[in-house]
Amino acid sequence: MSDGARPAPGQRTPESAARSAVVIGGGLAGITAALALADAGVRVTLLEGRPRLGGLAFSFQRGELTVDNGQHVYLRCCTAYRWFLDRIEGAALAPLQDRLDVPVVDLAKPEGRRLGRLRRDPLPVPLHLGRSLAAYPHLSLAERASVGRAALALKGLDLADPTLDTQDFGSWLAAHGQSARAIEALWDLVGVATLNAVAGDSSLGLAAMVFKTGLLSDPGAADIGWAHVPLGELHDRLARRALDSAGVRTEVRSRVTSVSAMENGGWCVEVPGERIKTDAVVLAVPQREAYELLPPGALDAPGRLLEIGTAPILNVHVVYDRKVLARPFFAALGTPVQWVFDRTHASGLRSGQYLALSQSAAQDDIDLPVAELRARYVPELEKLLPGTRGAVIEDFFVTRERTATFAPTPGVGRLRPGARTKASGLYLAGAWTATGWPATMESAVRSGVSAADAALRALGRPRPSRLFAFEEAA
Repeated sequence: MSDGARPAPGQRTPESAARSAVVIGGGLAGITAALALADAGVRVTLLEGRPRLGGLAFSFQRGELTVDNGQHVYLRCCTAYRWFLDRIEGAALAPLQDRLDVPVVDLAKPEGRRLGRLRRDPLPVPLHLGRSLAAYPHLSLAERASVGRAALALKGLDLADPTLDTQDFGSWLAAHGQSARAIEALWDLVGVATLNAVAGDSSLGLAAMVFKTGLLSDPGAADIGWAHVPLGELHDRLARRALDSAGVRTEVRSRVTSVSAMENGGWCVEVPGERIKTDAVVLAVPQREAYELLPPGALDAPGRLLEIGTAPILNVHVVYDRKVLARPFFAALGTPVQWVFDRTHASGLRSGQYLALSQSAAQDDIDLPVAELRARYVPELEKLLPGTRGAVIEDFFVTRERTATFAPTPGVGRLRPGARTKASGLYLAGAWTATGWPATMESAVRSGVSAADAALRALGRPRPSRLFAFEEAA
């Protein structure tokens, strides 16, 4: 029988030594919660069923390549994830653009006239995007003007209005004069990548949050950042080093079988071969797993967790024998291809070029055989990138996350629970909880902070000064 985590290095007061917590789940939400609790002097055990940390943002080996399961990006407005990178000393490995600049290639146009750009100027909102929108070649002059009017209407929405969650973004856009082309070439270009759903399948509340925060809050809010190293370097190696330094006992390959309340007010967490007694538990696992582990009475309507749908993301990986793309990434229109990233350096590839295609809202493709996906996407890349036409494909493979995110459908807001449960000492974390954000790395980190905050208040522990403060968010 264990009574929680091993004592952390350094000095511990008797008061702090008496408080312990178990965090179940080693994704970004669980890592964040564990670090926050440990930084406040709580003895923490982190339990992860997989052989690694990082949740659904991880890396694996394929021969000599280090492959990310999917391309993950964040924005300058993702202040919680930026705090997380600082906390694990990884910010320099996932830098932000100096200024938003997204190349957009429209395959429907003749070669030589396909490239447009979405970029910002050093001007106040909304002027920072004015010049780029006025020159955006993938929309007509009338469509560009209508986008500006819709953006101003979007800026006026109150994100605290619960009725926004009951409406779909596509209908709202159509009611505000947006053509099908404007939705495809601008709103879905951004929205599918951030929400993992097209506008017609997205909650207006979540979509408005994305666009107001990312494009209409601060001139630099939408500047893009991404890992220039494998995700495992950040979310596993550096995260584990930070956890070790904080005194967290981290156990991988430890799948929790039950969570139960004890008569003295504490909790018992069971894994094969061990029962851990603790003062608090943070469930930082996907919603279905949380449902299965929740004790009776912890939520008023636990079945709602099973009503939160999921959405897939497909990643297509192509290794060429030569360089075929000069820029780090681009987005595409008029083709099934959505976003293409150069992963050559990050993967450790020594010759040729490695491209990763990130395909969100991939319900139609997620279960197709690899050969069929190759036949679908290789010709599209040849149309988009002339340099691929004479190149040899050294490797082609796909990674599939069938439940990559929760589905941001209208009405999902009422299904997402907060960090606190009705069971004293039991808390929830995960990008699917009520963070106000879609299923992003930012949402995961925010949920971990919320769960830790709630637990620390109940444990009578002071909030660590280095913990992310929500009032800093965009």
